[in-house]
Amino acid sequence: MIPEDYEFRIRAAWQGRISGCMLGKAVELFSMRQGTDALQSYLDDVQARPLRDYIPYDAERAPSILLKECCQKEMNVSLADDDINYSVLALMLLEAHGTQLQTEDVARAWLKHLPVGSTFTAERAAYKTLLGQGAEWFPEGAPLGFDIRVCADNPFNDWIGAQIRADLYGWVAPGRPELAARLAEADAQLSHQGEGIYGAVVIAVMGSVLASGGTIAEAMVAARRAIPSQSACRQVMDLAESLSADADGGARIRQAHSELNVVHTVNNLGLVIWALLRHSDDFSAAIGEVVTEGLDTDCNGATRGALGGLEGKPLRPHWSAPWQGRVGLSLAGQSELDLEELVQRTLNVASAIAD
Repeated sequence: MIPEDYEFRIRAAWQGRISGCMLGKAVELFSMRQGTDALQSYLDDVQARPLRDYIPYDAERAPSILLKECCQKEMNVSLADDDINYSVLALMLLEAHGTQLQTEDVARAWLKHLPVGSTFTAERAAYKTLLGQGAEWFPEGAPLGFDIRVCADNPFNDWIGAQIRADLYGWVAPGRPELAARLAEADAQLSHQGEGIYGAVVIAVMGSVLASGGTIAEAMVAARRAIPSQSACRQVMDLAESLSADADGGARIRQAHSELNVVHTVNNLGLVIWALLRHSDDFSAAIGEVVTEGLDTDCNGATRGALGGLEGKPLRPHWSAPWQGRVGLSLAGQSELDLEELVQRTLNVASAIAD
């Protein structure tokens, strides 16, 4: 099931994920704290709508929480971000455990490689449970000492964290959506339940289909099959598809789920699917519009960017050129990796688990 241009797709997936993340990272806190209207007002003020490039930085108009280092003409490296941390951590987990990956393996990797200060909401809650209840030598291989499912019993277990950790499990399993779903679930259930897991499964399954050369329509079918038909994630996928021809579809998805936190799984998944379907042939429009819609801008830009890269279409160089193949991280002992190293390691994992 591996297409001839698989290496191209994997490189573009990394480029798309990182570029989409940096696009949204510039306005992540701005969007969350001041809302979509304020974000769109700034974009209008700096003449950046429709958004098709990195966001301009205007010192007179920019709010203090707009991240200048991720703006147009200000970037020379992709800054460390939890979205990219988790993709690299998933790669490390697969290098170590392959298809035998278990949730306890994920927990050990977090304790050994993931600084608690780089975790948020459900992940930090799960981390605190591991530290508070786990056996002293668990990170070194001892039994955990309690039921690991307790870690996912937290107030944030249907928020977006597991969904942003799932991408790579699809990339390395082209044409094997069941495997992608199983790996994503093994990771997700450390900190999430219900809709939080379903969102992760959707992204991993869609990535598996697209990485194999499948169409977006085929990816949607496979993702729907992988989650319960009555789940909120399934319903928001249907809503997003029904609005794919609507330029105001993103706003309507946000309005339909206005009761949800801005970093919930369901509303953000809806925006990603809407942008995927509405701009299936235009990477720049897709990540530009999903970020313009607000909510969790860096997560949605990264996820939509990765799916766009997997489609096998070239990305315009203005997205990857500014960060020069330099991938910032905040993992233990790792502050920066090279894009080409990540591509090769991903190809190696895909080859290993295909045997």
